Amino acid sequence: MLDLLSQGVFTARDISQALCISIKEVHSHLNHIARSAAGQKKKLVTIPCSCQTCGYVFRDRTRFTKPSRCPRCRGERIEEPRFRISP
Repeated sequence: MLDLLSQGVFTARDISQALCISIKEVHSHLNHIARSAAGQKKKLVTIPCSCQTCGYVFRDRTRFTKPSRCPRCRGERIEEPRFRISP
């Protein structure tokens, strides 16, 4: 998963399809990936979710999962967070 994230920007769904694992497994592995990357002087970068209805960006969210609703408009059309490894 580290090698995959070093190649580009991926959503949890993209990662699960590429590695043939469930999305739940991807989310649990991302915590470990963040620690492993730090040990290699790299960083797991999270491109935050955003609401497709009103444009609200979830900048302060620390979880790797997608929120269910937007706090501003209560819309449920939320774009998934994207991940990558930066050197």
